[in-house]
Amino acid sequence: MSKYRNQLPLLKDRPFMTDGGLETSLIFHHGIDLPYFASYDLLKTELGSALIERHYERFINVARKHEVGIALTTPTWRASRDWGRKLGYSDSALANANRLAVDQLAKVRCKWESPKTPIVIVGAIGPRGDGYQVGSRMNVDEAQDYHQEQINSLTATQVDMVGAFTLNYIDEAIGMVRAAKVADVPISISFTLETDGRLHSGDTLQQAIERTDAATAGYTSFFMINCAHPSHFEKTLQSDGEWLHRIRGVRANASRRSHAELDEAEELDDGNPLEFGEETAALRRFLRRLNIVGGCCGTDHRHADELWQAIKRGKAAPSER
Repeated sequence: MSKYRNQLPLLKDRPFMTDGGLETSLIFHHGIDLPYFASYDLLKTELGSALIERHYERFINVARKHEVGIALTTPTWRASRDWGRKLGYSDSALANANRLAVDQLAKVRCKWESPKTPIVIVGAIGPRGDGYQVGSRMNVDEAQDYHQEQINSLTATQVDMVGAFTLNYIDEAIGMVRAAKVADVPISISFTLETDGRLHSGDTLQQAIERTDAATAGYTSFFMINCAHPSHFEKTLQSDGEWLHRIRGVRANASRRSHAELDEAEELDDGNPLEFGEETAALRRFLRRLNIVGGCCGTDHRHADELWQAIKRGKAAPSER
């Protein structure tokens, strides 16, 4: 088991970056056909595995340049039962795909980790439905039952924690946290927000964090925001309350477009890396515990570099304010 399993460095205020938009990079920069955004399917071939490894290494080079840690997420956002079956995966094959994804990152960590750049492996899990639309909702028990299988598969590997990304309603988040608690693995919960700063379900971010914590005795290691541009949720963060201190991470989109617009886009909108860096770094004014920052859809190593340069121009690193 990982040396970080019982003492997540992400909780110690040390600055960490993340990798960026793997799936959008594969599709738009490399011309890869990626049904259902299931990037783990590429691990079946040497070429696909090499593409994903190079993606991680580009971000690791940025982390080494800026002497910060990096949290690398496995390409398993779509590696749960319903999505796997769409690609013809049996339950056992899907469990193996989750294991292969972690094994790859474990090798990357052995190759690149250093005292100045610790590497944390996050087993990524995603929503049962579309990350941009609520669609058919599960209750808490259904959500726990659905996600337990993938979380158990990831827990049996060298992951340091699991991370749930692009969640858009509260009951699914609660079910995921309960499943992680059963598996005895740390979990982070990342909600995606619309242009009005709310979840697609209509709930506020504050409601989402407070309800999830209340229903799970605060088991979530920390909360994040992902797959939204900083301009969409900056105003949401301009308030008071303990719930803001539960947010440690942001993985923002490069584009200012809405999710509906991005769904229809045929070309990548990678925004302006310099502006992305400045606007994402500026979120530290409102999130006092923010120490994990990076990109989501449309971002690549350029955005990561600009972000950390902006942080250095501000107050060196989030944890040093």
